[in-house]
Amino acid sequence: MSIGTQAGPARSTATVMQTGGRTSQPIGHYDFCQIYQDECRIRSISDTPVSLTPKVWAQLVQVNTQVNTDIKPATDMEIYGVEEYWGYPDKVGNVGDCEDYVLLKRRMLMQRGLPVSALLITVVRQMNGEGHAVLTVRTDRGDYVLDNLEPQIKPWNETSYDYLKRQSTHYTGAWVSITDDRQVLVGSIGK
Repeated sequence: MSIGTQAGPARSTATVMQTGGRTSQPIGHYDFCQIYQDECRIRSISDTPVSLTPKVWAQLVQVNTQVNTDIKPATDMEIYGVEEYWGYPDKVGNVGDCEDYVLLKRRMLMQRGLPVSALLITVVRQMNGEGHAVLTVRTDRGDYVLDNLEPQIKPWNETSYDYLKRQSTHYTGAWVSITDDRQVLVGSIGK
């Protein structure tokens, strides 16, 4: 069985995302950090990826499935009356947009003992050009994505997203760019 199924991590085709230097923090995250200051001040001494054991895989699947099932999609405009607002969906009637799903999944996995340095909020661009957020889980078998638009946990390099930036592994208030060579390679074919 492949790693992309819910059954378990057998063989991995995931790779590790290559990150660049520090980049701008998304405005929604900046505003979130004004409210949840302690969550944005966590410094990690180690950036060692989490060991992807059957127990950890089961936790990822359980949290991803539970949040994707329990939270109903709604825009920030519908919920808060503003264009961009990052918050916990369980605080506003179990509704939220992509960042809200990510925040709840991250919090639940941290409560289960996974290190914050392995649970990174990640900003991507969808095929239609719209922005989106997913949770990247850094493991010893590569980086995996928990996504509210996809029920299966997938290796980051098997998604159709263009990866832009994510939280730093060393400091939850900092963001780093992502070097997504997959797009460069695809774009150069036939030229």
